[in-house]
Amino acid sequence: MTASAGGGALAALAYRAAWATVPRVPESMARSMVNRIADALVDRRGPGVLQLARNQRRVLGTDATPAALHAVVRAAMRSYGRYWLETFRLQRMDTRAVARQALVGSTGLHHIRAAQDAGRGVILALPHSGNWDIAGLSMVELVGGITTVAERLEPESVYRRFVAYREQLGFEILPLTGETGTSGRTAAVLRERLEQGRMVCLLADRDLAGNGIPVTFFGERTTMPAGPAMLAARTGAALCPVHLAYTDSGWIQYVGAPLDLPGARLADQVRGGTQAMADVFARRIALFPADWHMMQPLWTADRYGAAGAAGTTDGSADRITAEAPGGAAASTTAASP
Repeated sequence: MTASAGGGALAALAYRAAWATVPRVPESMARSMVNRIADALVDRRGPGVLQLARNQRRVLGTDATPAALHAVVRAAMRSYGRYWLETFRLQRMDTRAVARQALVGSTGLHHIRAAQDAGRGVILALPHSGNWDIAGLSMVELVGGITTVAERLEPESVYRRFVAYREQLGFEILPLTGETGTSGRTAAVLRERLEQGRMVCLLADRDLAGNGIPVTFFGERTTMPAGPAMLAARTGAALCPVHLAYTDSGWIQYVGAPLDLPGARLADQVRGGTQAMADVFARRIALFPADWHMMQPLWTADRYGAAGAAGTTDGSADRITAEAPGGAAASTTAASP
């Protein structure tokens, strides 16, 4: 067995164990355990946590102190842990009640209803914030079903388990591959669903293929996938930017008004629509930075440029534990999670 195969087998075993055991642990105990794990990962300052800090530095701005950045990174790791906790527990929860509770915390649902009343399909484009599975579950409750795409995971058994999990929630899952996040049959099915007046939900803040549309995001250049604006331009579907966040005991779901796609040429519409989407993402993420779970390089400087790998000139993103609340020095290690 190769090292990568062995690692994949261990990952698959860990996921199976979590799905089997986490739902049986009392919620308060499970949440306390998740928070302790999240805090330990922050203290270890592994690559993912450091990248999260670099990303959050853009959100908070250069005026944020190391202590403020540390607090947001700590809260973001706890928020990300909550996402996984809810994922592993959701199969044993009353999903209908969860969906209805999520809808109670939603604003802008009238934009979806208006589009459907006009016979248009609806594209919900969202960043990696809050719990997108629960958001999808609430949309199944609202409109009867959704279509989305899923990034292929390794090992294959983990990918299949996540597909099965989401199909149980009422999602139609298509594989995520290709130039704009979809390819061949997947792109055709998405267009077909939108032309039928149905709903497509797409995570849209991370350009996995690396050949997306250039945008300015928190004042810095990056790229985002062309898929949402491209599908809207080609099908006439309403492209609504969405943002998700947490409350102590529930969820906040924001559905924005359909974006304008400026210009007559397809290329102009896709560029303008993608930038407008990025602008809404930025405004909403700035309101709830701790619920944005972006632990991968996102900006062009981090993905391709050697200069300013942290996106700043002072290196403060790498000092996320330089000051703990109250001004005391916080201990850190260089170990990876």
